[in-house]
Amino acid sequence: MDATALKAMQAPLKDAYREDASRALITLRARGSVDDQSIACKVETGRALAIAGLHPATGGSGLELCSGDMLLEALVACAGVTLKAVATALEFKLGNATVQAEGDLDFRGTLGVARDAPVGFREIRLSFDLDTDEPQERIDSLLKLTERYCVVFQTISNKPQLTVSARR
Repeated sequence: MDATALKAMQAPLKDAYREDASRALITLRARGSVDDQSIACKVETGRALAIAGLHPATGGSGLELCSGDMLLEALVACAGVTLKAVATALEFKLGNATVQAEGDLDFRGTLGVARDAPVGFREIRLSFDLDTDEPQERIDSLLKLTERYCVVFQTISNKPQLTVSARR
């Protein structure tokens, strides 16, 4: 897809959202069910069933998906798609590109071993390897816009309002 095709595809959406902002508000959903045989959660992905379980550092077998890995994978997926869309829109000459996310966890927090150890990632590093001859200022612009428009990156960066509830 080139910049013209991307802009043509998105133009009616942008016009509709400018005309009526409520049309741009969409609720995405994820659903899972707790496994009755093991410490796992079966997550419906829309394409397949993903089974998430404990990370080996918390006693898991390593056979199930780790939700921390899944978070990083969602970040990589979103950042990669956003990078490609931005590159296309900017007519940025991009050859092969890879995206990598790494995150540091202290499992003492998750296991309740040390109250001063945080639960969750202490640091997440997102990096791109780009095959391009573009000048550095265009690369900087590409990364700045990718960061700005990547939904998962922005969600992690700017904590959304969160609620938790249970029904009986």
